[in-house]
Amino acid sequence: MDSILSIRGVGKTYSSGHRALESVDLDIARGEIFALLGPNGAGKTTLISIICGIVTPSTGTILVDGHDARHDPREARMRIGLVPQETSVDMFETVWSTVRFSRGLFGKKMDKAYCEQLLKDLTLWDKRDAQIRELSGGMKRRVLIAKALSHEPDILFLDEPTAGVDVSLRRDMWKLVSGLRSRGTTIILTTHYIEEAEEMADRVGVIDKGRLLLVDEKSALMKQLGKREMTLTLQEPLSALPAELAEWNVDLQDEGHRIRYTFDAQAEHTGIPSLLRKLGDLGIGFKDLETEKSSLEDIFVDLVENDR
Repeated sequence: MDSILSIRGVGKTYSSGHRALESVDLDIARGEIFALLGPNGAGKTTLISIICGIVTPSTGTILVDGHDARHDPREARMRIGLVPQETSVDMFETVWSTVRFSRGLFGKKMDKAYCEQLLKDLTLWDKRDAQIRELSGGMKRRVLIAKALSHEPDILFLDEPTAGVDVSLRRDMWKLVSGLRSRGTTIILTTHYIEEAEEMADRVGVIDKGRLLLVDEKSALMKQLGKREMTLTLQEPLSALPAELAEWNVDLQDEGHRIRYTFDAQAEHTGIPSLLRKLGDLGIGFKDLETEKSSLEDIFVDLVENDR
C-alpha cells in the first residue's frame, strides 16, 4: 500500500484521567476514501483533531506523506485540509475573501484561476460576493470545503460532513466527494450515518470507546462479517414457535405470519436444509421464501454491541 498517512500507537489521555483514545494504528492509502464509523463520543473527532495538529497526542507518531506531524508540523499540516463539524468562518466575510484568506494562511500565493475553478466545482461561483451569513446551511457547508481545499491539500478530512443536512443535500455531498477523489484527493470522513460509509468508502474503520475495533475494505467487511436472513411467509400463522425449532436462530414476525432465520453465509453448513425439513416434519407450510444480506448497519451494531 502506498500510504499517505501512517499512524502508530496514537492515544490521548486528558489530565482528568479520561482516556479518549486508545493506542491506534492505521494506514491510509493515497487516493482512497476512508470512512471512520462510530457512535457519538467514540473518539472519531479526537483522532482527526490529533492528526490535524489541533489536539496533542499523549502517545504515538503520525507521518503525513512522510512528514512527522509532531516534529515537522508545518509541512504535515500543509498537506491536510479539514472540514470541521461546526461552521468556523467570519459570517460577515464574503465567500471569495474567505477562500483567499485561508489560502494565504498556508503561505500560498494567490492563484485566481485555481480559486475560481474551486468555487465553480462547489457551485459557489455565483455566490462569491455574498456574505457567509446570507447563505443556506448547505452552501455554508460548501464554503467550509472550499476553505479546506484552498491551499491544495493532498488529504481532506470531513468530520461528520452531512450531519444535520437533508437527504437531497447529503447525496449532493456524496457526489462532490467522489469528484474530489477522482482528482486524486485522499478523503477521510467520520460519520455515524451508516449509509454514508456504505455509499462512498473504499475502506471502513469502526471505532468505539476510543478503540479502533476493525479496519477492512467495505466489500470484504460485509462478506466476512455479514449475515444473511431468510424469511418464510407461512401458509397459516403460528401463535408461538415450536420448541423443536430451538436449535436454529429463528424468530416469529408479523403476528405469526413469518419466520425469520438468521445464518452465517460463510459457514460450511448454513442449516437451511435441515430447518426446511424440520418445518415439513412439523407440518408448517410456507408460501414464499426470500433471503437478504445484512447491511453495513447490521455489522456495525453487532461490532459495537459485542464490544460493550
